[in-house]
Amino acid sequence: MAGLPEDTIAARLASLSGWERVGDVICRQFTFPDFKAAMAFANRVAALAEEANHHPDILIEYDTVTLTLSSHDVGGLTERDFRLAARIQA
Repeated sequence: MAGLPEDTIAARLASLSGWERVGDVICRQFTFPDFKAAMAFANRVAALAEEANHHPDILIEYDTVTLTLSSHDVGGLTERDFRLAARIQA
């Protein structure tokens, strides 16, 4: 799978709520009432990632979960990243 061109990345990013581009990745921070809720969310994301065979970087800081998506095998962003981001925010 090839990396996406800049105009396609911009269009895909515009369709996602709360995600931002930082270099060759997209990321979003989610805040929850407590650690337990943050962990439940991280586990839900893990299940979606396994289903998609595309795994985000997950940083858990007590009640905050930061997800970072990139297609490391192509050194940039692909449709896989945006499909998974859309499933996560649904």
